[in-house]
Amino acid sequence: MQAVKTAISMNKNLFVQVDAIARTMNVSRSKLFVIAVEDFIAHTKNKDLLAQINAAYSDEPDTTEQVLRSTSGRQHRRIVEGEW
Repeated sequence: MQAVKTAISMNKNLFVQVDAIARTMNVSRSKLFVIAVEDFIAHTKNKDLLAQINAAYSDEPDTTEQVLRSTSGRQHRRIVEGEW
């Protein structure tokens, strides 16, 4: 993997917190930023995937699916209640 250097500006209070966390984790500040950005990217991808899944299941079931659900529900109740 090819590394690319960059410079960022941040509030001094945030820098102090970042520095303290990096020392606690025994990693460089650069590594801490890489970890944080990787985590943010993964979180964003998961959030997007969840939105896509929710969109796919947001539509109402069609008539055929409603009938199948109703029929299987009745069958399940009969089996559970012992009426084969």
